[in-house]
Amino acid sequence: MSQRDLDELARLLEIMATLRDPERGCPWDLEQTFASIAPYTIEEAYEVADAIERGDLDELEDELGDLLLQVVFHARMAEEAGKFCFADVARRICEKMVRRHPHVFAGATIDRAGHADTWEALKRQEKAPRESLLDGVPVGLPALTRATKLGRRAGRVGFDWPDPSGPRAKVDEELHELDEAIASGDRQRVAAELGDVLFALANLARHLDVDPEQCARGANLRFESRFAAVERRVRESGRPFDAHTIDELEAYWQAAKAEEP
Repeated sequence: MSQRDLDELARLLEIMATLRDPERGCPWDLEQTFASIAPYTIEEAYEVADAIERGDLDELEDELGDLLLQVVFHARMAEEAGKFCFADVARRICEKMVRRHPHVFAGATIDRAGHADTWEALKRQEKAPRESLLDGVPVGLPALTRATKLGRRAGRVGFDWPDPSGPRAKVDEELHELDEAIASGDRQRVAAELGDVLFALANLARHLDVDPEQCARGANLRFESRFAAVERRVRESGRPFDAHTIDELEAYWQAAKAEEP
């Protein structure tokens, strides 16, 4: 770490200390708690992911700063409560990274294929024994990410399909049950069955070695791009949206898809 890194980090810690100073701090910052700041922490993490998804490194620089601020904010509040400080946070992650990379710091031999298994085994050693294998998967994770982690945990003891054909068939099964729920008119049942469909899709994504959250973000971006193209064609037509038939709008949509690289 360069002296510049150290100087800027020290400056950020000092700024946060000033913002939380009871005498001269910011009223908004002073009234915050761990719980009130947590949603901002999650939001900033998503904005980091969004900048990466768009390949915007200038924006990424900015968003990483916002995320770092969240870490500093939480550490400052903990220090005020006499629990821990930023240095303790940094120390713990340093110790953890060294401990989980014995092939780098302790002379162990681990190939690339075995790295993930070793990482998970070391994580389990660090945690207190759990009643369930599924304990400890954070409920605050995005639902599809959590579904993937739950499926992976269950797979450790063989509760899983051997290949993607199993979860693919499960998707069809859950879609059939969703159709039955829709026909029943029971909204609560529809919600439950739709949830099962999404869970099955997350498991399929896991077996195909793709991230379902990233897939969904990509779909959102494609929808935005295609819809913008539809809007452009509507403007060029000189007629408002509601003057177009659904077939005309679908034709605009298909044309937008065809223009994609």
